[in-house]
Amino acid sequence: MPLHLTKVAFKAQSLEEMHTWFADRGDVARLTTRYLPKRHAELVGGSLFWIFKRQLVARSEILGFEEAEGGRTHIVISTRLIDVLPKPHRAHQGWRYLNDEDAPRDLAQGEVAGDAMPGQLAADLARLGLV
Repeated sequence: MPLHLTKVAFKAQSLEEMHTWFADRGDVARLTTRYLPKRHAELVGGSLFWIFKRQLVARSEILGFEEAEGGRTHIVISTRLIDVLPKPHRAHQGWRYLNDEDAPRDLAQGEVAGDAMPGQLAADLARLGLV
């Protein structure tokens, strides 16, 4: 079972804006982080799940890790952004591990996130501790 990461989609104004950003990047993108994750070998083949408005909303496949200048590390991800069933998740700094059993499922072809429960409603219920 793959291991995943979560990261806040910092400065994103909408999910559509995220899709546009990724579409303009080619096949891969590199995110710079200060430290190589200790469990990096388990992460290759997993996904980086994006947090937007206190919910996991999309994911990008983790392709690998590269050294970056200044002793930093690049997380190499696919720019194919896959929408997932929104799942409440608090924001945090940097990245955090996410186990496969806790990861939301991908949305099916033609499925809209609001078909199950509108995103804002899910966020409000999560804030109240009801989901």
